[in-house]
Amino acid sequence: MALVDNLYALRKFILRSFLGIVIATVALMPLMQPIFNYALFPLTSVLNDHELIAVSVISPVLTPLKVVLFCAFVVSMPHTLLQFWNFIAPALYKREKRKALGFILSSMLMFVLGVAYCYEVVFNFLFNFIIKFAPESISVSPDIDEYLSFVLHMFTVFGLAFETPILVLMLNLTGMVSLNKLKHLRRYIVVIAFVIAAILTPPDITSQLLLALPLIALYELGLLLCSIVSKINSKEVATIS
Repeated sequence: MALVDNLYALRKFILRSFLGIVIATVALMPLMQPIFNYALFPLTSVLNDHELIAVSVISPVLTPLKVVLFCAFVVSMPHTLLQFWNFIAPALYKREKRKALGFILSSMLMFVLGVAYCYEVVFNFLFNFIIKFAPESISVSPDIDEYLSFVLHMFTVFGLAFETPILVLMLNLTGMVSLNKLKHLRRYIVVIAFVIAAILTPPDITSQLLLALPLIALYELGLLLCSIVSKINSKEVATIS
């Protein structure tokens, strides 16, 4: 494709992806209150009758809107990935298309699993720890804007962390890093995982472990996938020969 054609295709990809998010946002607006309550539940369930507060004047409006926009992004992800697929597919061979489609679908699945793990497991441990650790003389009433910013940050961190096996497999299949080299990096991954957890999560050992340990396990899963794919490719080559 010519440069102008590529730019036109990129423009179409961006506009259609943005339109998908807008449509998803409009569709979710009537459900704003239930979605917002669901986002608050991990904290409100352990607050013991304390309420969240709104420090900023516009927080009661903007904070629920942030939650809806994030949900719209997740809901519209299949549409966004489909547009991305339409953008890159003309440049791929038939076999490459099958692999690329598999990576796109698995990436979406792993991101959603990471968000679900964060909501169901991490928040349950984290907020219980915070409430129990706080002295009785302190009334815990977090600001809703700060709370939702923290929640969305954690969702993004864990969603991206769960992409680890996909990243490992891509590095191997593209020939950037061999399987033996990836296995050799195991000893460093443990340290890297805890450093990442220390930087991206709150400074309590529970949330750091709940990110670092899955990162290590997901890296091992990536190595396992590389081994399986390598064996399949070897069998295909032997069959052709």
